[in-house]
Amino acid sequence: MVLLGSTGSIGVNTLIIAKRYNIQIEAMVAGSNIKLLNKQIQEHHPKTVVIAHESDRHKVNHPDVRCGNNAILTLIEESKSPMIVNALVGYTGLAPTLKATSLGKRVALANKESLVVAGAFIDMSLINVIDSEHFGLWYLINERPVSKLYITASGGAFRDWELDKMKDATFSDALKHPNWSMGNKITIDSATMTNKLFELLEAKWLFNTSNIDAVIEKKSIIHALAEFKDGSTTAHFAGVDMKLPIAFALQGEVTEEILPPTDLLSIGSLEFLPIEARRYPIWHIKEHILQNPHLGVVVNAANEIAIEKFQKEQCSFFGMSDIILDAYETFKHIQTNTIEDIIHIDKEVRAYASTR
Repeated sequence: MVLLGSTGSIGVNTLIIAKRYNIQIEAMVAGSNIKLLNKQIQEHHPKTVVIAHESDRHKVNHPDVRCGNNAILTLIEESKSPMIVNALVGYTGLAPTLKATSLGKRVALANKESLVVAGAFIDMSLINVIDSEHFGLWYLINERPVSKLYITASGGAFRDWELDKMKDATFSDALKHPNWSMGNKITIDSATMTNKLFELLEAKWLFNTSNIDAVIEKKSIIHALAEFKDGSTTAHFAGVDMKLPIAFALQGEVTEEILPPTDLLSIGSLEFLPIEARRYPIWHIKEHILQNPHLGVVVNAANEIAIEKFQKEQCSFFGMSDIILDAYETFKHIQTNTIEDIIHIDKEVRAYASTR
């Protein structure tokens, strides 16, 4: 397989699973964590390596090192692997997904933005999503007729903060997730609930339904629930560990233990809470965007700019949601008929959000 994003948390866990099942790593793509990349090269022996910056090339211990986003696309074209694992972060991950699926390659997809921005243009039959919530839904449905789907949210770093205090929250505050440790962007998106909005959009494309919602489950033990037409509801319990969805994405079916079984007695009680727009303003547009999923490109572009501004202390925590909602209102009448439309709108929204 080809692994895009090898040094991130998904990439690291993917390599653990690949080693377990003796899956050869044809190529690796990484950002700027060259120290970890060199360790991965030494252990997994990829034929080709792509990194983000030309200035880091001399630091990489490999004879075939390429640089930049175009090199990723060329790598996918040249690769013999039938599987591409896309664990890149942000809009950068879209082009590799489109390239891989256009070549008929399967994509184990951890990059949320691919489906959020361009779900209408991606062949879902070639997608295996690496995500606890969507894996849970797939596991539960099993071809039975469903009436509604639910995914769960942890609530993020500020779920228990007083609302007035949240106005003064800093970037470092937002990175203190109560349940897990992942990259900066997904952790900020968890705090604003943008991450969960994205997952609803992904689920719409993956399961062809808008009858889906999210609730807060603070312990992150239940990842998804399926409400069936017979009136029953089932839940998917699993530990906070991405190795399980990764194993299924790579193998198709897994019959051996990947994670320890859930210890129900140690969990104790479980509580479900609503996602309230006063704490998570992005939730104001949930119903509208599920009916208009092509607007995902607007939310994603504005969100990436908003996070940059928050990190640079150019806006407050709630200011991020203000930027996104303002852009959403401004661009809500756009249409996306081609990938070229998406690329153009993405640039327009970023330019607009940068001025807010």
